[in-house]
Amino acid sequence: MPGENLSRDEARERADLLSVDGYEVALDLRSAVGETDGDGPRTFRSVTTIRFRCAEPGAATFADLIAPSVTAVTLNGLDLDPAAVFDGSRIVLEDLLGENELTVDARCAYSRTGEGMHRFVDPEDGEVYLYTQYEPADARRVFANFEQPDLKAPYRFEVTAPEGWTVRSNGEGTLTDGTWRFAETKPISTYITAVLAGPYHEVTDSYRRTFADGTVLEIPLAALCRKGLARYFDAEDVFLVTKQGLDFFHDHFDYPYPFGKYDQAFVPEYNLGAMENPGLVTFREEYIFRGQVTSASYERRANVILHEMAHMWFGDLVTMTWWDDLWLKESFADFMGSFSMVEATRFTDGWITFANNRKSWAYRADQLPSTHPVTADIRDLEDAKLNFDGITYAKGASVLKQLVAYVGRDAFLEGARRYFKRHAYGNTRLGDLLAVLEETSGRELAGWSRAWLETAGVNSLTPQLTCDAEGRITELAVVQDAAPSHPQLRPHRVAVGLYRRTADGDLVRYARAEADVDGARTVVKELAGAERPELVLVNDDDLTYCKIRFDAGSLDTLRDHLGDLTDPLARALCWSALWNLTRDALMPARDFIGLVFRHAGRESDIGVLQMLHAWARSALTHYAAPAWREEGALLLAQGALSELRTAEPGSQHQLTWARFFAAVAESESDLQLLRGLLAGTAKIDGLSVDQELRWAFLEPLAAHGQADESVIDAELARDDTASGKRHQVRCLAARPSAAVKAQAWAQVVESDSLSNALVEATIAGFARPGQRELLAPYAAKYFAAIERVWTERSIQIGMYVVRGLFPALQDDRTTLEATESWLAAHRNAAPALRRLVLEAADDMARSLRGQECDAASAG
Repeated sequence: MPGENLSRDEARERADLLSVDGYEVALDLRSAVGETDGDGPRTFRSVTTIRFRCAEPGAATFADLIAPSVTAVTLNGLDLDPAAVFDGSRIVLEDLLGENELTVDARCAYSRTGEGMHRFVDPEDGEVYLYTQYEPADARRVFANFEQPDLKAPYRFEVTAPEGWTVRSNGEGTLTDGTWRFAETKPISTYITAVLAGPYHEVTDSYRRTFADGTVLEIPLAALCRKGLARYFDAEDVFLVTKQGLDFFHDHFDYPYPFGKYDQAFVPEYNLGAMENPGLVTFREEYIFRGQVTSASYERRANVILHEMAHMWFGDLVTMTWWDDLWLKESFADFMGSFSMVEATRFTDGWITFANNRKSWAYRADQLPSTHPVTADIRDLEDAKLNFDGITYAKGASVLKQLVAYVGRDAFLEGARRYFKRHAYGNTRLGDLLAVLEETSGRELAGWSRAWLETAGVNSLTPQLTCDAEGRITELAVVQDAAPSHPQLRPHRVAVGLYRRTADGDLVRYARAEADVDGARTVVKELAGAERPELVLVNDDDLTYCKIRFDAGSLDTLRDHLGDLTDPLARALCWSALWNLTRDALMPARDFIGLVFRHAGRESDIGVLQMLHAWARSALTHYAAPAWREEGALLLAQGALSELRTAEPGSQHQLTWARFFAAVAESESDLQLLRGLLAGTAKIDGLSVDQELRWAFLEPLAAHGQADESVIDAELARDDTASGKRHQVRCLAARPSAAVKAQAWAQVVESDSLSNALVEATIAGFARPGQRELLAPYAAKYFAAIERVWTERSIQIGMYVVRGLFPALQDDRTTLEATESWLAAHRNAAPALRRLVLEAADDMARSLRGQECDAASAG
């Protein structure tokens, strides 16, 4: 990986030197089927011609290409010696003219890691499927280019593929004499070019829009997936959300969708949720649901569809100059995904999911030692890869939500419209956006930007309440704190809600005031004189980005009456706050788990319920005192089974509790029930055990030694598909055997034979919370292996291994000290690798503090 890196300084120098007029890329993908071409990797021919200008004739630069071999390089009519100019990742270009033409004929490798041109063989029917994935810099694995976002250019692609295949790219394509030729694109960055090829199943539709001036926009729509998933593909719902999103963005952006067609392809073994390639958006195929799922799954898919659509303007039309300003596309897309979803689709409670789920990701990231401002310092491509994180996405989106409130909705949207028109097909930095927003709002934004975009860390807001003898509030103040490592106190526009119980027992809001919290302590004068509340909720309605704290009386109320809160957003905010207290070692893990089973059964929002289940498992695994884990595990399973049996038959709540019960099943009676449900000898009224649920029930049986390889393979025979193979691999690795763990470790760490999806599945099965003793020998092996893995494997696989195999379950001081020792001894290791290990160390230190808190609560 080090030789493939590109620094910000190199990119700046090259951007100052070059302007790119256009690319012509010809790919021959017929080698994707049939025999391989020798002992090396399977390759395809890639011929690229780049026309570009040089501001300093006579200067030298380089083009990017990662390929096993280069057949020919021609610069301005002169044939160059590939062995002399190509080092495996760069092509040296010397003595440039004012106007230049470079042609590179190369053999590029098909990928099994989800980077570059990924090749997938469907185990169900043997069909081969290809797709590309480039962000931030993997287009160079497919064709020679200048791989940085600010060297935009139009592209013409030609693709020769096996007969009968469907082939797609960013532009419209036509098939002539066995070759697909695609229309020239608008000027776009390398990382959002795309090619898709294979026997994909395709459904088509169209979108039509008539604007006020009478002009008509027609956008051809297509939705694609593997043939094996066609029977599950609900393309009509995908098209419904797509059309609703296009209407919303046309209504608000006043800039017609600029990229012609709008294809959406659901592809196998995808590393991301989705990618915003203009005209050809790619999604992970798990968004095609093979079994029963809850409304939260459909909401999540709708959000992703709209997130990627927002990128057509924020990211594709107008692109950040360098990855420092990644937020200019990702924060906006994350915000606009929820904004448009709530206002344009059936998922009107999307801000609840945002508050409870997305912000949880941001709060964790913002408390790691690797936290960074929303506008980050990105030194190179490895930094960029790791900055697709909770700060760039969810914190940035939260800050934008505040910005809309700060400058006003109309001013914000008018600023976006000016931004698109002013910078269409260009590249921008932070100041370009702030400039248009200052124009439209009349507000000075430099100070706001310094506080929210240019400093890291999350503030905590705590209410302080005093009342008189008659039970009236004499003063209600909000105290703001910050971590010593990031002491910035920020201006917050917050709503403070006062809640009390009614005669019916409901916990409802009876007073609310908005206030500008600035500095260490702010008095909310508007609530003076109100009756004493049972609950004070700071940041009611989720107006700002902060950690909510509670006064003692409010916390007591939540312990007993959280389930009585009638407002679903208020409940979600309280649950999130309680989880933050647990992670911060201010609430014992066993108390949080008790709250979940006292009140989660009344949670109406299915997405919140699913988060509570994830948090409860994490509380037990990482924050509960080791001496209490066994008892806690039994309590979790008992509570889950009780809720499963009382849930409405056939409801999504029943399905959610069934999945949670399977995940926490512990006792012999629990496992016996799972065996019965699989065999059909046990029944729970209304619960339909489809294939996906069968795998969910089988995995804990495998992990407890009650499903051997023959049982797992028999299940694969029932579901001999790509999805079934991933489940099988995870179940096999989950078995409680030293030999099994050794094999799984070797497959992931010592070999590169597994695809990205199977690496991920193997790691998920390997690291089971109930198998700490089996996993103990791998702590030392981990630290001995990671630097080699990082050097030898792709960055995506490196991230999977370094994150997934960190010995987090060996949560003791010895492991933490070993982690710190590795960091001390490897100060010159790749910064991105050190960042991952440093984050893991911080998580473990946090776990140990939580365990101490939990143990102390036992008396």
